[in-house]
Amino acid sequence: MPREIVTLQCPECKNRNYSTSKNRKTTTERLEFRKYCPKCRKHTAHKEVK
Repeated sequence: MPREIVTLQCPECKNRNYSTSKNRKTTTERLEFRKYCPKCRKHTAHKEVK
């Protein structure tokens, strides 16, 4: 199965807020989305963690 679920983490508070799926065959680099962090109460660039 090429699609896997990954978790997105806030770089400031290290809180793992979001999960999404990605295709590992076509997207080999780590994902980064600008999402809202409820703990920091602002938008930050959430990055993919293992």
